[in-house]
Amino acid sequence: MSNPLLSNSDLPLFSQIKPEHIVPAMDQLLTDARTTVEQVLADNSHYTWDNLIAPIDAIEDKISRAWSPVSHMNSVTNNDDLRDAYNECLPKLSEYSTEMGQHDALFKAYKSIADSDTYASLDIAQQKIIQNSLRSFRLSGIALDDEKKALYKDINLELSQLTSRYEENLLDATNAWSKLIKKKTALAGLPESALQQAKQTAEMEGEKGWMLTLQFPSYLAFMTYADDRQLRSDMYKAFSTRASELGADQDWDNTEIMDSLIALRHKKAQLLGFNNYAELSLATKMADTPKQVTDFLEELAEKSLPQAKQDLADLTAFASEQYGVNKLFAWDIGYFSEKMRQHAYDLSQEEVKQYFPAPKVLSGLFKVVEKLYGLQISEQQGIDTWHEEVRFFQILDKAGKLRGKFYIDLYARAQKRGGAWMDDCVGRKKTADGLQIPVAYLTCNFTPPTANDPALLTHDEVLTLFHEFGHGLQHMLTQVDHLGVSGINGVEWDAVELPSQFMENWCWEKEALDLISGHYQTGEVLPEALFKKMLAAKNFQAGMLMVRQLEFSLFDFRLHQEYDPENGARIYEVLDEIRQQVSVMLPPAFNRFAHSFSHIFAGGYSAGYYSYKWAEVLSSDAYSLFEEQGIFNQVAGQSFLENILETGGSENAMDLFVKFRGREPKIDALLRHNGIAA
Repeated sequence: MSNPLLSNSDLPLFSQIKPEHIVPAMDQLLTDARTTVEQVLADNSHYTWDNLIAPIDAIEDKISRAWSPVSHMNSVTNNDDLRDAYNECLPKLSEYSTEMGQHDALFKAYKSIADSDTYASLDIAQQKIIQNSLRSFRLSGIALDDEKKALYKDINLELSQLTSRYEENLLDATNAWSKLIKKKTALAGLPESALQQAKQTAEMEGEKGWMLTLQFPSYLAFMTYADDRQLRSDMYKAFSTRASELGADQDWDNTEIMDSLIALRHKKAQLLGFNNYAELSLATKMADTPKQVTDFLEELAEKSLPQAKQDLADLTAFASEQYGVNKLFAWDIGYFSEKMRQHAYDLSQEEVKQYFPAPKVLSGLFKVVEKLYGLQISEQQGIDTWHEEVRFFQILDKAGKLRGKFYIDLYARAQKRGGAWMDDCVGRKKTADGLQIPVAYLTCNFTPPTANDPALLTHDEVLTLFHEFGHGLQHMLTQVDHLGVSGINGVEWDAVELPSQFMENWCWEKEALDLISGHYQTGEVLPEALFKKMLAAKNFQAGMLMVRQLEFSLFDFRLHQEYDPENGARIYEVLDEIRQQVSVMLPPAFNRFAHSFSHIFAGGYSAGYYSYKWAEVLSSDAYSLFEEQGIFNQVAGQSFLENILETGGSENAMDLFVKFRGREPKIDALLRHNGIAA
């Protein structure tokens, strides 16, 4: 029987992929890749794009296309056999990557093309790929002696294994906890939709009653609405100690993994000649120096902290005056914030949800991008997927040309990693057979539909969907024909959030909300009165939200910048220092936030979480052009499409931003959008 991971199908054959297919497929592809590299190096004395880079690019694309569904399934349909096969392949992929990065003959071949007379005849994307590759050789230790090259290889291998274990521990710890509630009175305050979901979860487990879990939709609903303060406290403790030494199972404790990750990253950076991992991280980003990053974050904190303190003071006064609660704990913040929002703005998140059934939001999102960029998005039936809830769509441009395709997996379930993300299934490239059309995975963890009602999204979840679709658009609409810089490939990491955060702005415009809203029972669009309340409440606690993100960003960056081998990672000491500097609500001593901060320990944002705020400056300033010219202004839309979405990583992000906006970005729009004084 043929291996489905080695088929030449346009899309992954998800239903046919079994754990036993994974290791043999990857072994064969890695062997083929090594053979290809040695062959093209041996067959040519004068290297060109066509005889060196193109054939290597083709075989590495095969590796990527086989590994992509494996990695994706490990995130969305995790089980022991799949996990074992996935983890068995990690060292093989790490070894190959390091081997290629330290391949002296390959480096010299690339350099010979960069130094040749024909280099100038290459297009801008090809030149960028060669320059990026030469940088990657340097960052892979090409200049190291043999002993240090071997050490670099060992470090990379251990890093890949540790990040996988961190994520697995978090997933297992999240899935393991549940609480069955037998008496409905204990769930007073919960809206009917949350009660239905808890009941449905219990039934799926063969229980009678209401089951609470640490899946985010269940957790968030409970912490926002449940009147039982003790139960909120219990659930908060379970959530905030996941995968830590205070969690239910010590086998899932991430403490040693986190310490090792920080130490290994530092060791890797120093091996390459950097003072610390923060400096190494910036080698592939827009920001030039660690000081530029910390100055940026601290300036934002200085401007935001007074408002954040006032936000907390107002909330504390409200809880005291209205409910007689004089001291707020971490598990009270979400609950009383919702009460205060309802009181101050007569605005209930539960009321807002009624107007955002998931199918309507999705079709409305497609209409928004159709108006902006002239796209036509249609669902395709009969596509092989990894779960029955997954849907598949294609995108045509205004000329009717196929631009991209995507899978969308909206709802939370067990064995699925938490959070929301866009990932690359197939990248765009020109081949001898024509154009390889880009394909994306769009994954969220929204509350699923119940037996009687569709999934209803909070406005925050609507923002999340638009955010991930923004990433998807950059991947799918690219017009770059070379894989290394098409889509999001080659885009500086601190600019990669620009298209995603940019898309969120339309969720605050009535003209766009009329397209994405429709009451789940009546079909009525979001009423003007409710929209005005949402707008009035838009920056409710914006100061607190801002300093929370700055806390995460500064913690991540300083953790990697200040590491000292003699003192170890000092993870919670550093976090406490940051909190004293920028936070207004200090969590309890048992809180183990870092143990579940997968963005920086397992998700590629190490010494880069600041990118969210950095890119928010870009996205806010980019959107201000639409505020000036009209939110569906087609000239502005076409300019954003051509200068940002279609160009991938073929040019520097700052140069592309200047082409679009006519100048470098300013921080003013970000502060204005958050209601913070400049």
